[in-house]
Amino acid sequence: MAVAIMSSFSISLLNPSKTLSILIPENPLPNRRVYFKSCRLQSRTFVCRRSSSILHRCASVSGRNLSTAPSATRNYEFSDGGTDVELRLDISALGVESSRDIFVDVDDCSLLIRVKASGTLRTLMQTDCLFERVKPAETIWYIDEDQLVVNLKKREAELKWPDVMESWESLILAAPQLLKGTSIYVIGQSTEINQEIAKVLAVGIGYTPLFTSDVLEKCAGQSVDSWVAAEGAGPVAEAEALALQSLSSHVRAVVATLGGPHGAAAWHDKWQHLHAGFTVWLSKSKAADEESARKEAIRNMQDGGVGYTNADVVVKLAGWDKNHAQEVALACLRALKQLILSDKQLTGKKSLYIRLGCRGDWPNIKPPGWDPSSEH
Repeated sequence: MAVAIMSSFSISLLNPSKTLSILIPENPLPNRRVYFKSCRLQSRTFVCRRSSSILHRCASVSGRNLSTAPSATRNYEFSDGGTDVELRLDISALGVESSRDIFVDVDDCSLLIRVKASGTLRTLMQTDCLFERVKPAETIWYIDEDQLVVNLKKREAELKWPDVMESWESLILAAPQLLKGTSIYVIGQSTEINQEIAKVLAVGIGYTPLFTSDVLEKCAGQSVDSWVAAEGAGPVAEAEALALQSLSSHVRAVVATLGGPHGAAAWHDKWQHLHAGFTVWLSKSKAADEESARKEAIRNMQDGGVGYTNADVVVKLAGWDKNHAQEVALACLRALKQLILSDKQLTGKKSLYIRLGCRGDWPNIKPPGWDPSSEH
């Protein structure tokens, strides 16, 4: 079964500044999930090992802010050499007397660079959210004339880093190489939120935003709300499932689906064509803190009472403010990145599923010629 990643991303309407923490799976075990949590205080990163549906161990490692600073403001040169990445920082004006005045501390996903000048220890760079994990023991640094050069060895050599830090800017640049044209479907209880996040994602990564509500209203000649009032949720959900069938062959699209019980995603038997892309569930949360959000997310997925639990990525929302839509979209991209890196065959499987006709056999794709009716 493909890996599912759940993201618990909590928005505080009182204080929109926040950090992200992430649970990263170490081993390719079935049914493992990764949880993201955003909060107003300093967060940490956890490495989790799962067996069936129970969390057995959590080991804490460093992890803090997800950078939102635009790359245009960076004060360093950056390059990706394939197996490694290189940073160059100008130290000509610092009066560094020897290499003994330079301190470079590296962890799996963090970097701290300090220099001692005129008796004062100064921080040149500090991030607890490198674009992806590195091999700390293989870090090399040296002084090249007026520049400090830091070379970091990548754990995922085939992943090209747009920047040294994971941020909105670096993630939208990396998205095409990760998604490889695979579409994204935004699902959840609110049509409005689904559409807003779909627009932000599409603009960011260069995809086409598509709304199933537009398709349905054009075909029906009436609003979705009036249609539901006249005929009920079932017929509208069935109509959206047909719309999704026509959209399933589209590539490089972010599709916003209907929210509520009249949306196809809420029904387990209408997911046949949603599996053609990566599904992101935007789920409202009642949790008051990070641990409660994790437990809530686990209960949601174990319960399986609604079709949304088929999603690849779950983003938990403690509130909603349109002005912070990019932060939610950022959490979606970060979760999708971890999902795809955990199973590098996933985009290929999605493509194969579409080519075979979206027969409903996800994630255990059957050979060509398989008849879905034979399973009943």
